[in-house]
Order: sequence, then C-alpha cells, then structure tokens
Amino acid sequence: MNDEPPSSNGQEKSWLERLASSFSSEPKSQEELLEVIREAASNQLLDQEAFGIIQGALGVSGLQAREIMIPRSQMVTVNVDEPPEEFLPKVIESGHSRFPVIGENSDDIKGILLAKDLLPLILRGHKDFTLESVIRNATIIPESKRLNILLREFRENRYHMALVIDEYGGISGLITIEDILEEIVGEISDETDDENDDVFIRKVDDNDYIVKALTPIEDFNEYFNSGFSDEEFDTVGGLVMQNFGHLPKRNEITELESFSFRVLYSDNRQIHLLRLTPPTVE
Repeated sequence: MNDEPPSSNGQEKSWLERLASSFSSEPKSQEELLEVIREAASNQLLDQEAFGIIQGALGVSGLQAREIMIPRSQMVTVNVDEPPEEFLPKVIESGHSRFPVIGENSDDIKGILLAKDLLPLILRGHKDFTLESVIRNATIIPESKRLNILLREFRENRYHMALVIDEYGGISGLITIEDILEEIVGEISDETDDENDDVFIRKVDDNDYIVKALTPIEDFNEYFNSGFSDEEFDTVGGLVMQNFGHLPKRNEITELESFSFRVLYSDNRQIHLLRLTPPTVE
C-alpha cells in the first residue's frame, strides 16, 4: 500500500514538487542549493533545460552591469545632427531596434532612438523630420548595478536599454534586457539572425578577425596555417576555454601560440564569439 499522499490535484507531482521533496536538509549557501538542484537534475527530477535556467538565474543575482555590458567601443550610436541619409544605412545594417543618440561625443547622451519611431520617414519623407522630435529619455546606471535589480527595473518601468557610466561619469557601455535574459536562458535568436550563416571566420581588418567558437580546429588550422591539435577538442571554443581554465566573460583575453583571443560573447554555459589577432608575420 502506498502511504504517500496524492498531490492536491490528483495528478502526478510536478517537477517542482518532486524537487522540494528531495531536500534532505536546508541549503546554507547558494553553492549548496545549486548542488542539490544539480543532483535533482541527475536524478531526473527536472530536465536539463530547467536546471540551466535555474543556474542562470542564480548566476545573474551575483553579477553587475559592468560584467556583461556591451563596451563603449562596440556601441552603435546615432549623432543627433546626422541627416536621415547618413544614419539610416547604419540603422539598417546593424539590425538593432534601439540606438543611443549622442551629441559632441559618446559621453554626450541626448536620448534613445527606437527604430520603429522612424516609420514617419516612410510616410512623410525627410521633410520636417528631426531626431530631437522622436528620441526618448535615456536611462543611466552605474557599472556596479546588480543585474537582478536592473532586470526588475526594466520590467517595472518598461524600458529595454540602459547606458552604463563609470566612476567618473563617462559612458562605458550599454546593456539591454536581452543581455540579462541571455545570461539566464542562453542566446536568444530572432528573425534578423541568419540561421544559414555557416561562415566561421570573418576578416575585419588586416590583422583582425571575428571567429565563431564553434569553428572546427581543422578549419582554423587551414585558414591560419596553424598547428593546433584536435585530439582533445573539436572546436576553437574548446581550446580557448581550456586555456582560460574557467568560463570567461566578455572582453577577457587569452593567448594561444601567439594568437590573441578576446571574448566577444559568452553566456553562462559557453563561449560563442571571439575576436582574434593572429601572430604578426615578419
């Protein structure tokens, strides 16, 4: 006879109920809690996707804006004095939906431009159009802003982008609600992302390349005439991760046989995109 009381709705227990019943003692730290949840996942009390989301949520609570922000050098901005024929190609090429609008320099923030607010240009043309008439107020936050608090403010105040300032009041980067959500659930792709893009290595300048972490080591060696071993890892991301010795954050740099790798994008699970400077050929 089964003495276990049935669940309140008479159905099989949810994974959350089963997880709660798996606690033999109350965790005393986040690490202990994560270990209990990891064990629950290994015992199939919840699936790996749910475990990844919980792990990501716990990780976000300990992060600050400076750790995941898009750095100033990578911001796509629009100058308040630019005519439409100058800023529209930039808006279209980037595929972003929001842009910081600046004045004399990147520290002179005038507001935020939403791409959808450019629709009047289609109806009226350039006549009487000014950026000042459509830009919205910018939200400014310090680098030390905790991500869990920022996420709550994003939701409560219904904005999606914030400009990040350093201790001297200068703009050091920007952060969006999507950046935070990707820390929790992993990379979020939308309809503007090219699902068929199989280009692993893209040359930016003479000694500057963008490399996907999923680039096969064999392909990398052939492209750069290098000699990295693929016995232990299949991809460049695996090699770079091993060299770091930990899961790196954006802008961390490591060197492998005179190749300099800088992390452009990573989430709480893996590296996705790298900036590469190969050795200088003399």
